[in-house]
Amino acid sequence: MRNYLRNGLLFLALAMAAHISFAQSWPNKPIKLIVPFPPGGASDASGRIYAQFLTEKLGQSVVVENRAGAGGEIGAEAVAKSPPDGYLFLLGALGSHSIHAAMPSQKPPYDLSTAFSCVSMTSTTAMVLAVNSSLPVKNVQELIALAKTQPNKLSFGSAGAGTPQQMAGELFKVLTNTQLLHIPYKGSGPAVADLLGGQIDMVFDTMPALTAQISTGKIRLLGVTSAKRAPSLPDLPTIQEQGVPGYEATNAYAILAPAGTSPEIVNRLSREVQALSKNPELQATFKKQGSEAIGTSPEETCRLLKEEMAKWSSVVKRSATALNQ
Repeated sequence: MRNYLRNGLLFLALAMAAHISFAQSWPNKPIKLIVPFPPGGASDASGRIYAQFLTEKLGQSVVVENRAGAGGEIGAEAVAKSPPDGYLFLLGALGSHSIHAAMPSQKPPYDLSTAFSCVSMTSTTAMVLAVNSSLPVKNVQELIALAKTQPNKLSFGSAGAGTPQQMAGELFKVLTNTQLLHIPYKGSGPAVADLLGGQIDMVFDTMPALTAQISTGKIRLLGVTSAKRAPSLPDLPTIQEQGVPGYEATNAYAILAPAGTSPEIVNRLSREVQALSKNPELQATFKKQGSEAIGTSPEETCRLLKEEMAKWSSVVKRSATALNQ
């Protein structure tokens, strides 16, 4: 019995030593960062900016691979089902993945709450509530008042069913007790085009998609969807400030690893991302795109993911009729 115990302890000690040695030598080959959306979007930009800086910090290439499809779930599933060897990570959109996890029609073939090891947040991108300039409202409270006099008459467009843009609108409806007509499009571009043309009344969309259109005079920005004002639009109040307490809808991005990835590797990468998020050059690059660089510990990242899952699960349940249309 003592021999079995001694041999077991020896095996455990050797295994731990090998594990620590592996983590200390990491990385010794290129790292792949999966962006589950097409090139050109906010998640792609976040992944590529960090990949460039991490390559310099880690001494190994960090290569971005776009693996788009199913609203980001093809790439996420690939990472969730990959070996946890520390060489494949996901640049996930926490809002999108949380929304899909809450919607029976879009539920992915993995459990979001257990499939990943959290590494760090990378950035957030606020959205903006914009209306067609012909709509007789100058602020959020005027919009709410108008919507209540015309149930299901005012329309909002989105980048598609189940997207963060739609869910920002659904959250607005829930918290303001208004009834808006949702019009889904195949992307933000067509939705914004119809907003400019007056075919729809409003959109909740990213700042890069909207701020370039301000000079046309065809749209009016009413408020940002984040909890605090956007650095790139400091004079535009938040929707919360305008009398909708609890309203917050941002596109938050984070690096996630397959569940079971070595804690030493996860913590090392998290420390590097947190340090980079404070780099003035990196911060300036994000600010130009209307985004904000942030870095968080693995524990804080998991907490934020759980909060996103709880929030959007609640919104989906309360908006079940609209979401099933």
